[in-house]
Amino acid sequence: MAQIVYSLLFFTIMIFGFSGTVESRSAARVYLEAQCRTTLYRDLCVRTLLPYASKDVLGPQQLAQVSLVVCLSKARTTKEYVNMVAKHFNETRSSGDNTAVEECLRQINYGVDQITLAVKEFQKMGKDREENFVSHEGNVVSWISAALTNADLCVDGLLGDGIGGREKATIKVKFMNVKQLASNSLAMFNRFTSRHRASHIVKNP
Repeated sequence: MAQIVYSLLFFTIMIFGFSGTVESRSAARVYLEAQCRTTLYRDLCVRTLLPYASKDVLGPQQLAQVSLVVCLSKARTTKEYVNMVAKHFNETRSSGDNTAVEECLRQINYGVDQITLAVKEFQKMGKDREENFVSHEGNVVSWISAALTNADLCVDGLLGDGIGGREKATIKVKFMNVKQLASNSLAMFNRFTSRHRASHIVKNP
């Protein structure tokens, strides 16, 4: 009898605990759907941020920072993959066949550097004086925009280059994902800066 009671208690706790988790994630999703409405890739935005927002309520600045850091992480893994493919092509194919992949490697190297600079610049915004806010903002926007251009240059170079198979398709998918994450990061950053500017004007009429 006691074993049955304990079993029922265990299952009750599990059900209520699971229900609370689902409810929390559902509320976080609703919140993120509102926060991500200015992005071009809303579903990706919500999926990217949900693991973080389901634990704590993140404000516009935190959401933009998380979005940018996730983008940097994806750019780095893409760089690793393209570097591996480039090395493989150098060993097994003629240099002419490897041109587009080498170009993608250059672009993702630039992209990683630029997104890294954007992350570091973003971090300064919360520590520096308010009069330097616009300068930091311009730098972050410039570097994220440059990363977007880099992704486009790689994808455009792969089209019609004669490289087929899994490697080409995978590189295109990875670069498109980096581009989408960068686009969302830029939108979230612009949302944060707009709200910050409006709040600062209200506090300092």
